[in-house]
Amino acid sequence: MALKVKKIMISQPAPATEKSPYFDIAEKYQVQMDFRPFIRVEGLDAKEFRQQRINIQDYTAVVFTARTAIDHFFALCEEFRIVMPEAMKYFCISEAVALYLQKYIVYRKRKIFFSTTGKMDGLGTALTKHNKEKFIVPVSDVHTEDLTSVLDSKKVDYTKAIMYRTVSNEFTEQEILSYDMLIFFSPAGIVSLLKNAPDFKQGDRAIGCFGAATAKAVRDAGLRLDCEAPLPGVPSMTAALEAFIKENHKAK
Repeated sequence: MALKVKKIMISQPAPATEKSPYFDIAEKYQVQMDFRPFIRVEGLDAKEFRQQRINIQDYTAVVFTARTAIDHFFALCEEFRIVMPEAMKYFCISEAVALYLQKYIVYRKRKIFFSTTGKMDGLGTALTKHNKEKFIVPVSDVHTEDLTSVLDSKKVDYTKAIMYRTVSNEFTEQEILSYDMLIFFSPAGIVSLLKNAPDFKQGDRAIGCFGAATAKAVRDAGLRLDCEAPLPGVPSMTAALEAFIKENHKAK
């Protein structure tokens, strides 16, 4: 089925620089691309966090799975006027996340461990070696159990602390329906779509997504998935999008 695609909503923030494949595609195929996230992340304030009855200063180690977790952890520390002791140990899901700590601490003077695989299981050896520590794990209100399964297997003493949450941005149904194609990057984006437009009918509107979990959310919502990544030959969303638009233009 050939779908007329001239106006696309990309549900994530606009690229930081003009050197982005999205802009190249827009120019090459003369399509309009608007970057409008369906969701945003916001931190809990001190009053909300206190309801969990967690005292950050009771812990000797912290596990970070994302830069977002680091930002909201230190934002709460600042709000509570907590200064991290030099003995605090930091366990990060990747080197990139670990290096982001430099924004808040003197990196070279701290005990920092990171996974080389980009997954929690890559921290297994470090967690085993330091399994006497008391871990705090900053998480979003929506998170996977992959994180805790590794901590459970290493029998470490940990507490999950919700420090931020995902909330829907508001759109009118008319705004959403003005686009020929919608592209999503998380299941939460699909939830937000249906919250903003409960009677959403896809019709000849194309839907694209990145990631298996997002693809499942699209199909579970009874929607048709027209463009998906990563798949063989299309490792990125931009590669999948260009292939889809190219095919679409050919069919006209």
